[in-house]
Amino acid sequence: MAEASVLMTHAVGLHARPSVKLTKLAKTFGCTVELAISNEGPWIDAKSIVKVMGTKAPKDTVLFFRASGDDEDAALTALVELVERDFDEGSEEAANA
Repeated sequence: MAEASVLMTHAVGLHARPSVKLTKLAKTFGCTVELAISNEGPWIDAKSIVKVMGTKAPKDTVLFFRASGDDEDAALTALVELVERDFDEGSEEAANA
């Protein structure tokens, strides 16, 4: 099992759009991917939109990921990078302005 964590700086936290992007990305990997807002858990299925949105994680929350399976390292790298890129929403907002 591999683990990673990342500070989420998205202005409104883990609301609908970021949650959808996170779960869609998690589903592209064959490994099990879990998310928590505390290192101790509770851990939830990062491929479940209902569970991810249910965290209601606000801005400046550290997101903890863990993955188990053949592509666990790639999954964690991709998820951390998505959060670090602010769920790719900064570029979308600039394009829509």
